[in-house]
Amino acid sequence: MKWASSISVDSSLPEALEETTRQLKERLGDAVEPHIALVFVSPHHRARFSHIASGLQQQMPHTVIVGSSGAGVIGAGREVEASPALSITVGHLPGVKITARHISSHSLPSPDAPPDAWHEMAGVAPEDVPQFLMLIDPFSLSAAELIRGVDFAFPSSVTIGGLASGGFGPGANALFCNGHVFTEGAVGVAFSGNIILDTVVAQGCRPLGEPMRITRAEANFLLEIDGEPPLRVLEQLYENLPEQDRALMQRNLFMGLAMDPLEDDLRQGGFLIRNLLGADTERGALAIGSPIHEGQLVQFHVRDSQTSREDLSACLEGYMDQAGGPPAAGAVLFSCVGRGQGLYGRPNHDSDLFGRLMGDVPLGGFFCDGELGPVAGSTYLHTYTSSFAIFRPRTTS
Repeated sequence: MKWASSISVDSSLPEALEETTRQLKERLGDAVEPHIALVFVSPHHRARFSHIASGLQQQMPHTVIVGSSGAGVIGAGREVEASPALSITVGHLPGVKITARHISSHSLPSPDAPPDAWHEMAGVAPEDVPQFLMLIDPFSLSAAELIRGVDFAFPSSVTIGGLASGGFGPGANALFCNGHVFTEGAVGVAFSGNIILDTVVAQGCRPLGEPMRITRAEANFLLEIDGEPPLRVLEQLYENLPEQDRALMQRNLFMGLAMDPLEDDLRQGGFLIRNLLGADTERGALAIGSPIHEGQLVQFHVRDSQTSREDLSACLEGYMDQAGGPPAAGAVLFSCVGRGQGLYGRPNHDSDLFGRLMGDVPLGGFFCDGELGPVAGSTYLHTYTSSFAIFRPRTTS
């Protein structure tokens, strides 16, 4: 297995295509043919999106080509925001079966469809244990329905990806699939065979106080934690915090939901971070951006640039400590449009940190309007997250 990544900031699309493909040949080798190409392009090239798909398919006739538009583009470990950019990340994957499908809103199975309908949509069988990469247009297809159905039909599989960005309404984003350009739906890629898709999902938050148990809840309304109204608990927590954390609570307060009911010792990444949608001051209740249930552990969280930096570092270091077998060969980063320079005040923060900790692993990707990634074995749609797909072979023989 061998990966390579390239990027061009040339405002001329033909020049950008020439530059990126030349870089790939130099890094991958002229004699090595890529089996997969992941393409991400800024909206500055919107008028020529169709030329990207057809031009690359002509240059790589035997390569599965998928991608999307992105408000920011990542390639060769470099992040480019608010400027013309094209990135291509390719993989030479011997012994790997790659299946790519465009999924329209009309071809998405209904929520009560049997697993067979989802298997037919994906074009793969669950016994192959496919690993999925999904790119979704947020204006035309429900990401939540898609990932929920894929999790249901492929319980042993991993799904990661992101929502296309750069467009501000229906039809403004692009999805690429094997020489074609689509402005709606989703593009899904299934990998099976001699490949492992590891995931690192950094939600950019740190906890405040201690985990607490939900003692009363209705749907997504938190009515009691540890026998107390949530607003009262929140007030007591606020009084005992330093000034810096008090300021963060007022601007960037979230709720962490423990997703593993058997886990009491919650470490980095053990919580699903969700927004607080509002408060009922009469009942002292909070509305959470996800269904909750009695008995579930929860903990308040905050987010800022330093917290996000520390969280990403801890997540990547934790992955490196736990990963065994062959090393990583390539990676794709799905990062929220709310991260990058707007959060850190400088470019390339997450990519640089990945490179320092993971070494010389080719890294591509884009800035998304929502990121897909697993928490405690189930796939969720996140915000303000950096989700890494890390590829390595099962065996090196």
